[in-house]
Amino acid sequence: DRRQFNPAHRIQRGRILAHRGETLAYSQERQGQVYRLYPYGPAFAHAVGYSDPRFGTAGMEAAANAHLNGSTPASLPAWGELGRQLVTQDKRPRGQDLRLTLDAELQLTAVRLMGNHRGAVVALRPDDGAIRVLTSIPAYDPNRIADALFRGGDPRSPLLNRAPHGLYPPGCTFKIVMAAQALIAGFQGTLPCPADGFTTSARYRKIRDHDYYTARQNGRIWNGHGHLDLASALAKSSNVFFAQLGVRYGHDAFHENIERLHFNRQIPLYESPSGSQTMDTGRIPPIAASNQYGLAQVSLGQGRMLVTPAHMALIAAAVANQGLAMKPRLGESDPPAPLARFMPASTARRLAQMMRRVVTEGTGRAIDVPGLAIAGKTGTAQNPQGQAHSWFVGFAPAERPLLAAAVLVEHGGFGSRTAAPIARDLFLRARELG
Repeated sequence: DRRQFNPAHRIQRGRILAHRGETLAYSQERQGQVYRLYPYGPAFAHAVGYSDPRFGTAGMEAAANAHLNGSTPASLPAWGELGRQLVTQDKRPRGQDLRLTLDAELQLTAVRLMGNHRGAVVALRPDDGAIRVLTSIPAYDPNRIADALFRGGDPRSPLLNRAPHGLYPPGCTFKIVMAAQALIAGFQGTLPCPADGFTTSARYRKIRDHDYYTARQNGRIWNGHGHLDLASALAKSSNVFFAQLGVRYGHDAFHENIERLHFNRQIPLYESPSGSQTMDTGRIPPIAASNQYGLAQVSLGQGRMLVTPAHMALIAAAVANQGLAMKPRLGESDPPAPLARFMPASTARRLAQMMRRVVTEGTGRAIDVPGLAIAGKTGTAQNPQGQAHSWFVGFAPAERPLLAAAVLVEHGGFGSRTAAPIARDLFLRARELG
């Protein structure tokens, strides 16, 4: 109800707090009118949302609306406060505070590291699903909601919450998914990875490794990788290897694997009687059994498939947590709960070792820092609208993972040069914060 005399507009809504107690949203009365204020401006806009008498609510302000307004008392003192307001007919009823799992310092660090890039950063604890970072850039200022924000036409799409809902080709980060499939199927040995590449039919362009094109641009001849085992192929990010791998195991195994990893779904991050906050997972349409080349393409993270940064972070967290994906959550008081077993524990342990090798001797070498064993996978996703998107997906420390993350930089180019350093610095800041 947008009418100014609506009593709901005079409610002193509860505060929204970060994990360590920082205030992300609070109410303040001025000349008989209650205003909602957001001290950090755009930094938490997509996660926290806004509450405005004219434009309504969004984000956690919408999902937890009843709680913040005080109409769903969750404790004996809260029931007592509601009774006092009813008996005294208090014209300034107060709502209940809501504490989120977000870490204010880490969130601000992610915003700073992204700079002027568009994209998203998601970080969560593998062992309990607590989301510490949910950053989408560009954002809007919830303190200054105006008509222009909703008219559309802004190419930056500041209202789009890229972290849980932005859909992007995953590029080479999807090779984590394919490596899990191969390990579950018992893959052993090697596959040939010649410089000339691989295709399923002479009608289709050959799939080649990045090294082939780099050598050709520099006037050199590249002799190929030769025969690669699974760990080496992941470290070198061989397109030729993973294209063959997908075709080798076939359509049924591929679709069983993505079903196990919860593709083509929506996962709640917070639920209440007044609403919910959700995340989308990857979208992979069915691939016809006759389409071998299409299967080869998606097996290396291209073709007809899209993922969200939140889903890739969740997959990394599952690898870090012995294959068990915990339900991602934004409410600090929500108890940790398992979501699904994405892979057997033995598979996760071997895959974690392979992801560590990516950083120690593969495409992620530039972010291997002393004292912090990062495990992950870089990704450079071809984009028909311009320069490739830059990815990094991983966790740290590799021996006892405490944080998993996904970084997506739109039009950022090579994952090793743009997204990976952002993830490294985020992990380092997390270590500083304990």
